[in-house]
Amino acid sequence: MPDAKRPRIPRGMNPEGPALWSYGFRPFFLGGAIWAVLTMALWIAALVHGLPLGGDFGAALWHAHEMVFGFASAVLAGFLLTAIPNWTGTLPVSGRALIGLFSLWVLGRIAMTGAEWIGVWPAALIDALFLPVLLATAAREIVAGRKWNNLKVLIGVAAIMIGNLGFHATVLLGGDTAIWLRAAIAGYVALVMIIGGRIIPSFTRNWLSRQNAQTLPVPFNRFDIGVIGFSTLALIFWTIAPEALLTALMAVVAGGLNGARLVRWRGLATRAEGILLVLHLSYAFVPLGFLTIAASGAGLVQPVSALHVLTVGVIGATMLAVMTRATRGHTGRTLTASPLTLIAYLCLFAAALARPLADLSGGLWLMEAAGGLWILAFGLFVLEYGPMLMTRRPQPKTT
Repeated sequence: MPDAKRPRIPRGMNPEGPALWSYGFRPFFLGGAIWAVLTMALWIAALVHGLPLGGDFGAALWHAHEMVFGFASAVLAGFLLTAIPNWTGTLPVSGRALIGLFSLWVLGRIAMTGAEWIGVWPAALIDALFLPVLLATAAREIVAGRKWNNLKVLIGVAAIMIGNLGFHATVLLGGDTAIWLRAAIAGYVALVMIIGGRIIPSFTRNWLSRQNAQTLPVPFNRFDIGVIGFSTLALIFWTIAPEALLTALMAVVAGGLNGARLVRWRGLATRAEGILLVLHLSYAFVPLGFLTIAASGAGLVQPVSALHVLTVGVIGATMLAVMTRATRGHTGRTLTASPLTLIAYLCLFAAALARPLADLSGGLWLMEAAGGLWILAFGLFVLEYGPMLMTRRPQPKTT
């Protein structure tokens, strides 16, 4: 039983130890952004100069794995370890526990990059540790806070974890890793639909209310539940049978439903505030991604184009949007996008459009340009937000 006389430490304000280990978003957002830059730079070097990457995994599989299970899993961890305390009203994972969890993620990156020297089996075993521990940690915190409704978020995390385990199993035993990559990507997209469908209209409603707007976003209701359910089913069909006619038809419907959902949130009314508008623009890649899945199933575009719309557009853009907003909010800054932040957003949206176009045109220069824009976007995040993540939040001035 907690000591009633002991003062409760405000979340993110643990006075002991470095600020970096006081809250989950700090090390994972910073580490994820740095890895996003390094991973893409190494991939471009492999494409242009033949740099060997990943040992027996091969450069292409290493790149795919480190984008989906390396960079993205870090940002997911930072978000969950920040959001769950808000959901449950409990203190965040911090200190030694956070250092241990982050160390597992770092060891996974070292192992995957050094697979040529330590071997594929040890690399796979080391990398496979992080996501199960993250899932167990998140589940423990949600259960401890008795927020049973939030357990559904863990389904998406479990899908990503299973995707990673399946990826390694197929590499080690022989087989096609594509289905496992699609399973993980589907998990991320489902999380964007679930969590984004809550926070985007909520943040928009709060901002528009302060602007005395008369028309507000439609709140989460049964329509949203139906869209999420049908879209998740479409993602399952895409994971298992991406070229099936039924998958294409379901994807078209899911794209239309998510487009209708987005319109209900009044995104155009937020164009004066970039840090809010970016959430709407990022979600716009969800219906676009479903339509690209349909086009791929119909043979109109390459399957890899659908993958890149979802990974760069939905996952990458949403993560950058959440990283900037959460960092500013949880470090005591105003929720307004700076010029550098706006440039980072624009770079990533340009990369999200250029990368599938590179698949369509086959132009290496366009692929390099998309990679350069990605590096610039996350490099600007590190430049601007790195100091915020490593230092204590500003204290109010006293007179």
